[in-house]
Amino acid sequence: MKKALYFFIVLVLLFSCKKEVVETTIPHQTSPYTISTPLGFPTMQIPDNNPMTVEGVTLGKKLFHDKILSADGTQSCASCHFQAAGFSDTNRFSEGIDGSFGDRNASTIVNAGWNTSNFWDGRATTLEDQAFGPVVNPIEMNNSWQNVENTLNANTTYKDLFKKTFNIDDIDSTHVVMAIAQFERTLISANSKYDKYLRNEIQLSPSELNGLVIFNTEKGDCFHCHSTDMFIDNLFHNNGLDAEPFTDLGLAKVTGIDSDNGKFKTPTLRNIEFSAPYMHDGRFSTLEQVVEHYNSGGKYSTTVDPLMKKLGVGLQLTEQEKQDLIAFLKTLSDTEFLNNPDFTP
Repeated sequence: MKKALYFFIVLVLLFSCKKEVVETTIPHQTSPYTISTPLGFPTMQIPDNNPMTVEGVTLGKKLFHDKILSADGTQSCASCHFQAAGFSDTNRFSEGIDGSFGDRNASTIVNAGWNTSNFWDGRATTLEDQAFGPVVNPIEMNNSWQNVENTLNANTTYKDLFKKTFNIDDIDSTHVVMAIAQFERTLISANSKYDKYLRNEIQLSPSELNGLVIFNTEKGDCFHCHSTDMFIDNLFHNNGLDAEPFTDLGLAKVTGIDSDNGKFKTPTLRNIEFSAPYMHDGRFSTLEQVVEHYNSGGKYSTTVDPLMKKLGVGLQLTEQEKQDLIAFLKTLSDTEFLNNPDFTP
């Protein structure tokens, strides 16, 4: 009895002296990526559920350039969005993995972080939504998201990167597009000759200055749709390219509204010198052809934009004025952006 009592006392003393062990979990940490807002630009709206991080941008760049997303491993996002062409396609129509061609020119993604809609018909609201589409499009990457997820989860490098970026053990499509969208938000172009002119760092030539006046007055009517320092209004217009019936309904394919027939999203004019061919279907191969379209007045249709005020009459620009307008458009070229190694694989 005494031995049992003695043993009990020893156990009590041992447990009373044992230090309490507190388990602590180190929180997942990433490095914030700060977007520098260019002069004249509004603040970029970043989704609350996809904040910008250095890790996310790095992962997104790798995914953007990786052909692993396509069904046969031959095509990446960069296959249709060339940096040297302002992240657009130099071909009129992009070729998919099986040799199929679409019927629209790949949209530029310059300053896409300020887009309020994406694609020529605006069918995707956010960059995250936009990134879902090409992977499963039968004439683009022609893959399935289940297959992409399986492939990425079998890749130890990507498993590690997604863990560091999003603290997830299983890679899913949602986090794939989140990373790509983060990278695309860094594709900011705002250091062209025109930007340097606005900052009083350089002067424009007399021809460029005259082109600027033409652009920003009723003489050229360009400023109505290509407004602000981003040279985009995030709206949709029928700019008189075609008479009815339309071969491509544009925005109406998304909304189902007849009054949207033939309307397409205004593209940015930044780096326009290098992003040929032009228009939603790449029908114009030169800036001279683009200017001549507006100079001729365009074609009438029931949905043509009221801003096409000189329909059928044309701008009536002289040859010198057309050259001056193009000279100004070329001041929007940002060679530093087009060659920025931060955007390369």
